[in-house]
Amino acid sequence: MKHIKLYLIVVLLAPISLPVQADRYLTLKSPNERLEVKIWTEGQLAYALSHNGQILLDKSPVGLILEDKTLGEDVKVSRVNERKLVKENIPSPHYRCSSFNVTYNEVNIKLKGNYGVVFRVYDEGIAYRFYTFAKSPIVIKDEIVRMNFLKDYETYMAYSTVKPGKDQYAMAFQNLYTKATLKNTDTNQIAFLPITVDCEDGLKMTLLESDLEGYPGMFIKGDGRNCTLQGTFAKYPTEMKSFPPRAMKRVMNRADYIAKTEGTRNYPWRIWAVTEQDVEMPVNNLVYALATPNRIGDCSWVKTGKVAWEWWNDWGIYDVDFKAGINMDTYKYYIDFAADNDIEFVVLDEGWYDPRKGDMLTVIPELDLRELVRYGKSKGVDLILWTVFNVLDDQLEEACKKYSEMGISGFKIDFLDRDDQTAVEMTYRIAEMTAKYKLTLDLHGFYKPTGLNRTYPNIVNYESVFGMEEMKWSTVEKDMMEYDVTMPYIRMMAGPVDYTPGAMRNASKKDFKHIYYNPMSQGTRCHQLAAYVVHDSPLTMLADNPTIYKKEKECTDFIVSIPNKDIEETRILQGKLGEFIVTARKVGTSWYVGGMTDWTAKEITLDFDFLDSGTYEVILFKDGLNADKQAEDYRKEQFVVTSTSKKEIRMASGGGFAMSIIKINSII
Repeated sequence: MKHIKLYLIVVLLAPISLPVQADRYLTLKSPNERLEVKIWTEGQLAYALSHNGQILLDKSPVGLILEDKTLGEDVKVSRVNERKLVKENIPSPHYRCSSFNVTYNEVNIKLKGNYGVVFRVYDEGIAYRFYTFAKSPIVIKDEIVRMNFLKDYETYMAYSTVKPGKDQYAMAFQNLYTKATLKNTDTNQIAFLPITVDCEDGLKMTLLESDLEGYPGMFIKGDGRNCTLQGTFAKYPTEMKSFPPRAMKRVMNRADYIAKTEGTRNYPWRIWAVTEQDVEMPVNNLVYALATPNRIGDCSWVKTGKVAWEWWNDWGIYDVDFKAGINMDTYKYYIDFAADNDIEFVVLDEGWYDPRKGDMLTVIPELDLRELVRYGKSKGVDLILWTVFNVLDDQLEEACKKYSEMGISGFKIDFLDRDDQTAVEMTYRIAEMTAKYKLTLDLHGFYKPTGLNRTYPNIVNYESVFGMEEMKWSTVEKDMMEYDVTMPYIRMMAGPVDYTPGAMRNASKKDFKHIYYNPMSQGTRCHQLAAYVVHDSPLTMLADNPTIYKKEKECTDFIVSIPNKDIEETRILQGKLGEFIVTARKVGTSWYVGGMTDWTAKEITLDFDFLDSGTYEVILFKDGLNADKQAEDYRKEQFVVTSTSKKEIRMASGGGFAMSIIKINSII
């Protein structure tokens, strides 16, 4: 067998340096043979990972701790099945590409004791998952996930925002990345996925998970002494309580186990994405590839696009003859703005029902929702309704039926703020019911993506990102510019982001301040424009208010012209984690390119060699000469290019650029 080898090393024949006991393991290589996994199948189940002979992970134990035994201890192999060079074409609607191909080698190791483990090795990384086939339900006390490194590598981790001593597993999954070596990770905090380990010389490993169903999500912690990371999981909730002001249910007590589940099932995929260059990271597709395929069938009814959003700008329209707020005049104004600018949706965020009562079936008296739906439809604009996860779950089918029949397009669901087993089960329950009634979902206040948008394609976006809303209350010490060129490399590996860009008030590092009612962005205007290309975001908010967008019509028109649907291909043309990124997306014969930098100004040379033959017209928005101080300063240019063209572009401090590239013979 070329890709799987079974070794039995006997001590009498072995060099003196080898262990005294027999050491039994399997090896599995990637199709390009650069990655190799060793899987120990005697004693403690464990694996190691190497890249071109460099050990990335040393022998690392895995297992499931049940009430009466530990799966993975004293293992005995019953059967080994191998699959070589398995090729899959994966359709990916509402994703960073229309479809993609993967190839992998796989070994399925059935172990005595009614369980087994599957390992897959792709050119892009490795994955493993447990499965059990017991007749009776089982209780899982814990899972063994210990990752041993040989060197004290630097890590990028986003930690829980809950203080030590409290329930760190219940939070919004929104934080900046902390850089620290393995031995210097914060031992008082747990980190949520994804995390990245820098293995030097451009090589990076990113830890992810996929197909998280009926099971808690994984967090990570270090021990402060060793080059080791360990998985940790939220315990199963046993008592919930509703709290004001939004009737949010919070965990009051937890059991001493992490999951109670059926005895016959698959468990989540544990993934190490391995990248040789930073530009490979944002377009790694393993999370999506390993998720359960589409369960809802035809999803052509799912709509994506741009959204006029009122919450970030605090319903802040002006120069009108009515009092702005949560009322009919305001929402008809937002609908008119959307219609006039070919924006597909308006979201009604918090306030359309009384959040204190936890009843989303009763609309506040100030709004005639049916009339707003009718008015929107007459203008070609659909409405999306905000709600709290548990509020929707408590009224699930009734709410879905009512609002689907009314003509509502979907829900923006908020404040789940956990990924224990019951939270994950609630998410699947909501995904299935909303699909039944043809409602689209934007999962806000949610854990990191785990491929659910493949299983339920009506899920089109996720938050779990330190996005624009943070600018309403954060100081400049919260470095959004560094985050903006770090997050796409790490968080976007898991899936799309509901970052909510589009600020028209822009500030330099020196001038930025947080103002709740009139928020601004860190960085330049063109940095904001670039977000509409850089971010994977099938449902993208225009966060600022229509009054300002009308005054900034040139920028508004450009934002709306950038497609966030029907993306055929995504490439990262240039970039370095934590410093800058240049992203290109293809729609038909056209391309759209966006670049961002941190607070350090950068000059790049953009090579148009990714274009097909022919001539293209470019519209470029770039930082103005004074954008380092006056962040709203930009310049618009138009010119013609071919695949042999190059363009010098300067990005100011906190700056960026965005461009459309339209094939001339394609212009109608």
